[in-house]
Amino acid sequence: MELKKVQLNDVHENLGARMVPFAGYNMPVRYSSDIEEHNTVRNAVGIFDVSHMGEFLISGPHALDLIQKVTTNDASKLEPGKAQYSCLPNDRGGIVDDLLVYMIREEEYMLVVNASNIEKDWNWISGQNNVGATMKNISDDFSLFAVQGPKATETLQKLTSVDLNTIKFYTFQVGEFAEAENVIISATGYTGAGGFEIYLHNQDAERIWNEILKAGEEFGIKPIGLGARDTLRMEMGYCLYGNDIDDTTSPLEAGLGWITKFTKDFINSDSLKKQKETGIAKKLVGFKMIDRGIPRHDYEIQDKAGNTIGRVTSGTMSPTLSQGIGLGYVNMEQASPGTVIFIAVRNKRLKAEVQKSPLI
Repeated sequence: MELKKVQLNDVHENLGARMVPFAGYNMPVRYSSDIEEHNTVRNAVGIFDVSHMGEFLISGPHALDLIQKVTTNDASKLEPGKAQYSCLPNDRGGIVDDLLVYMIREEEYMLVVNASNIEKDWNWISGQNNVGATMKNISDDFSLFAVQGPKATETLQKLTSVDLNTIKFYTFQVGEFAEAENVIISATGYTGAGGFEIYLHNQDAERIWNEILKAGEEFGIKPIGLGARDTLRMEMGYCLYGNDIDDTTSPLEAGLGWITKFTKDFINSDSLKKQKETGIAKKLVGFKMIDRGIPRHDYEIQDKAGNTIGRVTSGTMSPTLSQGIGLGYVNMEQASPGTVIFIAVRNKRLKAEVQKSPLI
């Protein structure tokens, strides 16, 4: 299957990005080095092109009914200008995808889904739409930039009359940005470094990308690839679909009980409620390496006696800590912070410790 290209594909290539296939798209994985880009976001400001993400508009008198049915969080708590992290449960106890739900106005919502799951999610939600909600897939019409880091607000404030200090975490405003109208400016960051996401029409993408780079020049802004995005989210202990959560992992096991609201009915809510009552057998935990070494996806996690108690789902060398960190599912007995576990790295057993997220 031919790789899809984001609107700024040629711009990234001209910037010298290393392009790789990711979620069906040709995407920039890095422009310089992962560590340099990671530290730029943690200490100053970086811009990510994440236009591969999917966006669906759900509207009409029954829009909320459909969203309440297909998501675990309680979207009735939303009001215009607010966003919510949620997930789409399947009918087997696992997760179709994790997503963001934005309430644009009364009877109109935008769902932001993972790029690798656009078609899967669309088919799943459409298949559940027996309430007559209007659905529109706008994924190919919009670009999405994430501008993240402690200097993000100062950078972007130059380009808009919207007071960015009023956009609190998980809220957004629709306004003028860099002379483009109806731009969504949102604060739902995936890096833990603060900042904003800018949803804009494709025709404005290249001009606005360049204007953001110009506005951030004094702070040393750099374009940032998917490599640093991954290490940034791991330091925060945030899940990546396909690694840490998938069709077989329960939201409760994944530590997403806080977005699983049993005050309403949703797909498979009865069996998830039972799971909550009887207790889960395994749990997604974050850990830091005590011994030197880098945990990688699918490495075995063992207890002191050498028994396999789980597997690493995400792992890396943290640029902030200069220490190996990771996420993985372990038996409940070994899930408490402070528990010593062992990561099987080739023929060695390296010591690590379960930690509360974030890991930095």
